[in-house]
This record gives sequence, C-alpha cells and structure tokens, in this order.
Amino acid sequence: MIAETIRKMVGVFLLVSFVVISMSKPVKEYLRLPKEIVMFEGEKVSFASAFPVHAEMKDTSRSIDVTKTEDSLSLEAKQRDEGQMILNMGGVPIKQVDIKVLPNLKVIPGGQSIGVKLNTLGVLVVGYHLVETEDGKKSPGELAGIRVGDIITNVNGKEIEKMSDLSPFIEEAGKTGQPLQLQLLRDQRSIATKLTPLKDKQDHAYRIGLYIRDSAAGIGTMTFYDPASKKYGALGHVISDMDTRKPIVVQDGQIMKSTVTSIEKGSSGNPGEKLARFSADKEVIGNITNNSPFGIFGTLSKPIQNGLFDEPMPIALSHQVKEGPAKMLTVIENDKVEAFDIEIVSSIPQKFPATKGLVIRVTDPRLLKKTGGIVQGMSGSPIIQDGKLVGAVTHVFVNDPTSGYGVHIEWMLNEAGIDIYGKQNRKAS
Repeated sequence: MIAETIRKMVGVFLLVSFVVISMSKPVKEYLRLPKEIVMFEGEKVSFASAFPVHAEMKDTSRSIDVTKTEDSLSLEAKQRDEGQMILNMGGVPIKQVDIKVLPNLKVIPGGQSIGVKLNTLGVLVVGYHLVETEDGKKSPGELAGIRVGDIITNVNGKEIEKMSDLSPFIEEAGKTGQPLQLQLLRDQRSIATKLTPLKDKQDHAYRIGLYIRDSAAGIGTMTFYDPASKKYGALGHVISDMDTRKPIVVQDGQIMKSTVTSIEKGSSGNPGEKLARFSADKEVIGNITNNSPFGIFGTLSKPIQNGLFDEPMPIALSHQVKEGPAKMLTVIENDKVEAFDIEIVSSIPQKFPATKGLVIRVTDPRLLKKTGGIVQGMSGSPIIQDGKLVGAVTHVFVNDPTSGYGVHIEWMLNEAGIDIYGKQNRKAS
C-alpha cells in the first residue's frame, strides 16, 4: 500500500515537473526553432534564445555568419550554400538545423490591368445544336459521342487550329456521304470517333450539330515580371471556358494593355467586376504559353511599368509570409496602378505547390467605398509585405466581398519556370 502511494506521488511529481519544464521559456524557444531554415543571399534571420547554446556551422562556415547574444541567435547568409547548424549546450549536441541559402532573386511587381486573348488547342465543343432534318431534329455531334468540353484537334488526319478549318471537311463529307474521322482531346486523353454531318432542310447546308469556339478573351491583372528572363505571371488562377467551366487548353495567346472604364461594386452574394477595354492601339506586349491553376504565363515583348515599384524587389517564400498588414497593387481607374491596404488573415506555409495559400481582407477605406472589396478583374493583383512580393489575389469570397484567397508568389514563379532554388546553377557547376 505504501509502495503504491509512493509510486503515485513520484508519477505526479514527474508529470508536474514535465509540465513546468515544457512551459519554461528556454524549452519553448528550443521547440520553436525550426528543423530547416531557408534563406536568401544577404538575408538576416534572428531567433530568441534565452538559454546558453553554442552554434556550430557544419560545411557552411564561409557562407553563413552566426551571432549569439544573451537573448538572441542571428544568422546572416552571405552566399548560396547548404549545410547544417549544430546547437550545443555544455558541449552536448541538442539539435541539428538544416540550412539552405538560395540565390538572391528579385522581380518587378505588376498591378497593371491587362487584356488577355487565348487561342485554344484545336476547337472547343461548348454545346449541342439540333439540326432540323427530314427525319426530325438531331445533333450529329451528340450521336457521335462527343461531349461538351471535348477539343477537336484533328479531322481526317489534318490538324485543326480554328473553326474555319472545319468547314471544308464538313462540306466534303456531306457531298460524299463519308463520315468525318475525328480525333478528340478529353481530360488529357486522346479519343477517336466518327461523325456524319446531316443536311439542314431549311438551307440545305450540312452541319455537325455542335457549338464550337476557338478563342477566348478577358481582363486580369499582371502579377510580376522578371527582367532577367523577360518571363511574367498574371491572374493567379486558371482561365476556364465560360460555358464548359473547364480549363482552356492553350495553343497560344497574347496579352495587351487594358484600361478600366468603370467598376461594378461587389456585395454579399454578388461579386463585383472591373469593366475594362483593350487599349486603343491594341498593342501586344507579350505572349501566353501556359494556362495553369497558378495563372497565365509567358514572356513580355515590351517592358512595362507600374509607376510605384519599377525596380526589382525580393520575394518571400510561403513559410516567410506573416499574418498582418500588407499592400495590394491594382487599377480601379483608367490605367493608374495604386497601392491599397489589406490584411493577411492567414498564410499556410506550403511545402509543395498549391493554390489558396493565403486568406486576405481589404482594409483600405477608399477601395472598400469604390469596389466593395475584391472584384472580378483583380485576380493577379500582387501582394507586398515588408518590402517583399509575397503573393497574388486570386478569388473573392462570394458572401463577403471584402475578403478572398491569394496564392503564394513562390508557386507562380515556379510555374513560370523561374529558377528560385538555384537548381540550374547547381547543375551547371
């Protein structure tokens, strides 16, 4: 009985001791110290450090300076490198921290309103059309098993690039009675089918019974421009077809300057919109090579300026973005880029490319009065925090136009093919 009581008392004592120790400042600081630290060349990182530790750099002594004071531990990255920092207490190793120093990458933030013109790969099927024949109304396309969202890429062994390319084949098939041999792209799979055009009894023309489209146009916002490679990123989300709601598979496209003519103010349940037109000269300023979940990407043929931040600025990786005040660059009148106050409500330190890593809220009184918050056309508006480009606006909350999602700039740069992590230099060396 006495032994059982002693065991219980010892157990309680150990539990209380563990709780007290775990709540102590040094232990909390130790637990907060990450297992991996990623920095850029020239960057400084500091951590609170109340307990007496000695930091020893392994393999990186020339590229990283370590400074230990009574209450902090500071690291300064001098050049690109990888290695470990060993923390010792009383000569005993207590923790290893992997350190990676990345090249000092800087890009120019955007904010400009841009016009977007996309040309699809092949022609996109957006609906069925019933042909009035002698035997009733039928859709040859639907009878052939073609679905809305399919892309017709090839007819009778010939590539199809635009809608007008189909007309000669339809006419020829109608005259000969031979079905069209179609190659379709469906959910990234190639499918073959046959389609027999039917004659419309009204005008005696042969038709395939499909509504098709070969291009799309709209407006958005430029996010960044890399002066070294001339690559850019915009929008921050994929462009989908307005009818099929599926991402547009791009063959090519162009971007040009656009001018905001008016704003439809957003409200709960009713997202607002920027109304804009392509600039009068319709001068193409860049191409579009990729339409992805992270935006549209390509290269600029002409440099652009926003008038606020026309010099390259550093970027922040996803784990470096903090909750708190930030700025959003966008246009609400004509072609003038302005900076508006926002708050980063939450930021997920993503380890792999993913969308919707940020939640933001507009706090700027003037922007709230003018637009109600985030409106369509603001997608791609760059987000700046502490002098760094951290992300871009992507979506508005339908029931709360003052708030919305953003994407981390790290993933947009990665999607643009810009070497953030120094892999190309490492391979070359």
